[in-house]
Amino acid sequence: MSRNGKILVAMSGGIDSTVAALMLHEQGYEVVGITMKTWDYSTSSTSSKETGCCNIDSFNDARQAAVQHGFPHYILDIRDEFGDFVVENFVEEYLAGRTPNPCVMCNTHIKWRALLKRANALDCEFIATGHYAKVRQHTNGRYVISKGLDETKDQSYVLWGLDQELLSRTLLPLGGFRKSAIRQMAVDYGYPELAKKSESYEICFVPDNDYRGFLKRKVEGLEERVNGGWFVDKTGKQLGRHKGYPFYTIGQRKGLDIALGHPVYVTAIDPDTNVVVLGDEEDLNKTTMQVNKINWLKYDGVAPGTEAITKIRYKDAGALSYLTPEGSGIQVTFPEMVKGIAPGQSAVFYDGDDVIGGGIIQRS
Repeated sequence: MSRNGKILVAMSGGIDSTVAALMLHEQGYEVVGITMKTWDYSTSSTSSKETGCCNIDSFNDARQAAVQHGFPHYILDIRDEFGDFVVENFVEEYLAGRTPNPCVMCNTHIKWRALLKRANALDCEFIATGHYAKVRQHTNGRYVISKGLDETKDQSYVLWGLDQELLSRTLLPLGGFRKSAIRQMAVDYGYPELAKKSESYEICFVPDNDYRGFLKRKVEGLEERVNGGWFVDKTGKQLGRHKGYPFYTIGQRKGLDIALGHPVYVTAIDPDTNVVVLGDEEDLNKTTMQVNKINWLKYDGVAPGTEAITKIRYKDAGALSYLTPEGSGIQVTFPEMVKGIAPGQSAVFYDGDDVIGGGIIQRS
């Protein structure tokens, strides 16, 4: 009988999830390892090698660590669950002129739900991952995600969508460690090759990082349908033809293939008219945005004018803001200009290190 209970650990085969599983095993949990196959690279029609979380080498690395330390390991095929939601959402968002974050969608709607379902089937009390964040129960009884100790690796931003049921069953053992300490642990556990293993940052179903090519392959006739729309300036003046609105993102400067004698940036996208608006860098600056599809963590809501630090992208440092409930969403007001607010991306609200909640940016 384990000292701390039975726990299902998501193991990608990388350093973080492997060390997380071994730490929990050492702490006396009855660990069950599980590796999730989310995507079949043969459907990508790309020459890139399988990388990241869905390749055979990673599966074997995860299984080997489990076998060597005496706990069971399973491979879970969730390609149908993943593809039906995450990939379709990815495509639909670009076709709507927005910039999606598939990792947030996967965590929120697929990965944790799949883990919890299998944890229940295997009589596991808890689930765990190798994310750099913390989870705890607040004094008000609610479960809250907080930033990891290593702010250069902190992943609290991509976990804002987890609901209270999921958080109540979740352990994040790496949240109190720096990446350098995890690398040393990998060596100490006898896996020096993991400590040197390069990390994968690309979207798992776009292994070559060419999302435009992925969209073209996924949506038959897309390139022909959207090619030849207009670049315009903020007054509506036509500046030249573009390759199709789904192939541009807010804040983009490179790859526009238009020469105007000075740097220009994508400042707005209109999918209905296939128009991409170009402007100067200062045209990206905004002081308000509307955020919908809210999930509250630390509190079950906020009062009008609640102060928070809001992050509008993963690597964003965050900016002072004020939150005001508006219908089913939140109006976010920044006292100072914020650059590059992109509809479709996540906005995450912080109280110190704690995540108050988050949602999807609808408009600025």
